[in-house]
Amino acid sequence: QVQLVESGGGLVQSGGSLRLSCTASGYIFRINTMGWYRQAPGKQRELVATITSGGTTNYADSAKGRFTISRDIAKNTVYLQMNSLKPEDTAVYYCNLAPWRDVYWGQGTQVTVSS
Repeated sequence: QVQLVESGGGLVQSGGSLRLSCTASGYIFRINTMGWYRQAPGKQRELVATITSGGTTNYADSAKGRFTISRDIAKNTVYLQMNSLKPEDTAVYYCNLAPWRDVYWGQGTQVTVSS
């Protein structure tokens, strides 16, 4: 059973940066589109960015120009570089396939942006 483990979250001031990592226990990245999602308190989970097996990326409007999704196949890891962070980026961030599969939700990593 493939597991996805997110890390890299933390507390950062507005305008700061963080890099999130998502490591898989298997070769899931090689054949699937992967996505980063986030869920803020009281809100629905939303898709932030995706990267296909061919390396094509796509972003939610809220992430365009600030976030960059990438992957290292050799390390079975997908990254989310987040720059110019805003308080409204505060959420728990998860990685999963895109579209998601319930079985792959992990614990997520908390990102808190202070104003």
